[in-house]
Amino acid sequence: MQHSPGFLKLVDDAKSRVREVTIDNLRARLAANPQLILLDVREDGEWAAGHAQQAQHLGKGILERDLETRVTDPNAEIVMYCGGGFRSALSCDAAQKMGFTNVASLIGGYKGLVAAGWPMTK
Repeated sequence: MQHSPGFLKLVDDAKSRVREVTIDNLRARLAANPQLILLDVREDGEWAAGHAQQAQHLGKGILERDLETRVTDPNAEIVMYCGGGFRSALSCDAAQKMGFTNVASLIGGYKGLVAAGWPMTK
């Protein structure tokens, strides 16, 4: 997907403050912490078309509104993913500004999960 320069500027700015993890890092973190929250921040239609089996859904459009009621522990380990790793970086940045201390964005997002053969469901 071709992204606009303004969007990419926002993403680059967010990524300067956000921790990113690889799919291998995610596998290791899930093994070490089964309570890790894998959070899909894509749009409702994207979620319905397919998502990681253990993921929870909270679209980027309502993330700031609903995150604190969904995840009550600001220290909970959360890995967010979107389609390719851009919107999740923006979402992690917002979560950190809200006081969440252990969030990360998945490099490659949903596309990377699919390519890695991650278990999916609809």
